[in-house]
Amino acid sequence: MKKKKILLGLGVLIIVILLVIGGFWIGKNKLNKEEVNQVKSMIALQSEKEKDFKIDGYTIDEPNVILNPYGNSPLTALIMFETDKEVEVTVTIKGDDKLSTFTHTFAKEKEHYLPIYGLYADRKNKVIIEYEDDNQEIKKEIEIKTDKLPSNMALPTEVDAKKSKLTNELYFFTPSSSGYTMAYDVNGDVRWYFTNYALWKIDRLENGNLLVSTERLVNSPYYMTGLYEMDLLGKIYNEYSLPGGYHHDYYEMENGNLLVASDDFNNESGTVEDYIVELDRKTGEIVKTFDLKDVLKMTDGKSENWSDYDWFHNNSVWYDKKTNSITLSGRHQDAVINLDYDTGKLNWIIGDSTNWSEEYQKYFFTPVGDDFEWQWSQHAAMITPEGYVFILDNGNNKSKIKEEYVDASNSYTRGVMYKIDTDKMTIEQVWEYGKERGSEFYSPYISDVDYLDKDHYIVHSGGIVFVDGKNSNQPAGFSKGAELLSDTVEIIDDEVVFEIKLPTNNYRVEKMSLYTDDNNFKLGEANRIGSLGETKKDDKKLTFNLFTKKIDDTYKKHDISIDKEVDRLVVKGQFKRTDSVNIVLYKGITANYYNLRVSKKPYTALCVDIFTEEETKNGIVVTKYINNDGLKGKYAVYIEINGTLYNTNEYVEF
Repeated sequence: MKKKKILLGLGVLIIVILLVIGGFWIGKNKLNKEEVNQVKSMIALQSEKEKDFKIDGYTIDEPNVILNPYGNSPLTALIMFETDKEVEVTVTIKGDDKLSTFTHTFAKEKEHYLPIYGLYADRKNKVIIEYEDDNQEIKKEIEIKTDKLPSNMALPTEVDAKKSKLTNELYFFTPSSSGYTMAYDVNGDVRWYFTNYALWKIDRLENGNLLVSTERLVNSPYYMTGLYEMDLLGKIYNEYSLPGGYHHDYYEMENGNLLVASDDFNNESGTVEDYIVELDRKTGEIVKTFDLKDVLKMTDGKSENWSDYDWFHNNSVWYDKKTNSITLSGRHQDAVINLDYDTGKLNWIIGDSTNWSEEYQKYFFTPVGDDFEWQWSQHAAMITPEGYVFILDNGNNKSKIKEEYVDASNSYTRGVMYKIDTDKMTIEQVWEYGKERGSEFYSPYISDVDYLDKDHYIVHSGGIVFVDGKNSNQPAGFSKGAELLSDTVEIIDDEVVFEIKLPTNNYRVEKMSLYTDDNNFKLGEANRIGSLGETKKDDKKLTFNLFTKKIDDTYKKHDISIDKEVDRLVVKGQFKRTDSVNIVLYKGITANYYNLRVSKKPYTALCVDIFTEEETKNGIVVTKYINNDGLKGKYAVYIEINGTLYNTNEYVEF
């Protein structure tokens, strides 16, 4: 018995020694290779650029002028100089007329960092700087030459402006998929654009900064890692990251927190666009969540675009302080819903109640008044100061019954305003625009409405699509050779005072001034707030496997790239649907396995991918994101393809 114990002890000791030696060999020999490619973040790049923002010794006579200071906002500049005394400086950017000229007065300073917004492209712009020093008027004219616009920039095909009723704010547009986030003046001239890929909403926060999406995907096709808080120079002050990313819309709460349309990619149902979170702007903590699967039946009220993974398709978020509620827009159920903010319970539903379960019928309204119509596949639902519900009614099909569908050539998109009575559960249509425009104004997707003031609105039909000269009922990406149009109308007292048409599709429009009351520009490092969360491991093995294969032609044909961003590892390659692919991170004697799912929708196992013949033959490009959270130290990077473990000869450090 004693001999057996000794032999058993020796066996355990040998195993431990082998594991230690194996781990040491992997840890020392396999990591002493090349570090994966490091990708600099926008925040890191802007810190490098600010090293050249010199002000010492520069005067009004010879200021330091930097065009496009952060490299992402070509129609802006930064002017820097010093004065002996604190003075207020007024800047004027000369335009072609009064409504295209912009003036702003900056607070008293000795060191003057003057952000210049609203330059014209491909022109010598005149910028006038004025201030008073010892009762002497100082005036300096500076000429700033800008480059041409990119060749793929969307320029207006038609602009109609009643200038006597307009002010000199700009119209800011965000793209639907490709293109630029940009702003036009009342003449249709481009006066600002952002070269970074920013989707979804663009709006101004209470502090005067803009809030736009990051350029980085957290999941395909359009779920972004989070949001940038920035100014028009393109200077980022805060980057907000969320575990479920960001899509479509956000709302700034009175306490500064953000209600964000997000996702829960780890939910058991495998669904998307049915999850809203509240993000603490100071800590990055998710302090509240709303999971719509706990509120509605996924199979109720289906529209033509309904699917089992994208059953609700929330595209707007709005908080109403008066009723302490949030309003959401479920495009794929033709439903605008309202939830109690504290409890998350359902208050009401606006939409046609056809195909909804009996238990939900009490939440629907009964129409009253003449000329009432429901909304269909809607966007941008909000509550106005008067308490009305303002919606962009896309107008898809205008029925839940397939046999009663209205085709695209006879449909229309409109802005519509409803008055609701939650005691009597009645609803009355009190305003609309767009029906009179007919099918020329029909957008089957995206689009927006904005409330500027009482009886002053914007209606944006941003997704007009023509195929072979006929209206399409599908988004632009569904048809080759489609003709695109974005038609935006500003209305005051039921009169159209401005209209701009663009040969592209745009998601949303906001009318905003270039300058706010305060100059928010500040030098310094940006804050990274929040987290992308820990990436789920598909397996974790105790191993000292030394049997790996060097990179060969089979590996190379997949065109694999491995990059390290500030908060994650990004692995991309081209694979066929039948390929089995894992990213393997070795450290010590353990290996973390992360499956790279070959799918057009890697966030859910529910979907049925439809591959074209070419995609089936050649494969598709897929990406795996492995976040920093939960990982620490150096890891050797291996790629397992169809059972063969390839040594990339690279390591990554978290």
